[in-house]
Amino acid sequence: MRCVIARYPFDLTKGGVLDSMKGVTPEAVTGESVTIGRRRYPVKQVGEVVTRQDRRDFSAGEVTRAMTRLGFTCHPAPGAEPAPAAPAASPVETASALLGGAPATPQDL
Repeated sequence: MRCVIARYPFDLTKGGVLDSMKGVTPEAVTGESVTIGRRRYPVKQVGEVVTRQDRRDFSAGEVTRAMTRLGFTCHPAPGAEPAPAAPAASPVETASALLGGAPATPQDL
């Protein structure tokens, strides 16, 4: 598959990536990561090994797109999950807010 990483074209194959990463010890995952074989590597480490370029030359998104297109499983950064939504207001609280009243607290009751 042909892809562009850091403005340079590369012809990558799944087998080629597997061969390149064979014997490479994974670094600690602090950002986005990709599962190659049974190991989970940071995408910047994979990009550096596969392209032989400095990590500062490309973004994690470029490598993530390429690895996803090759069929590897990519993972978001730890803690990048969206925060849970605030609990919905009850109908009484919504009506009170619409009428300009302050929301009722348990101490007021």
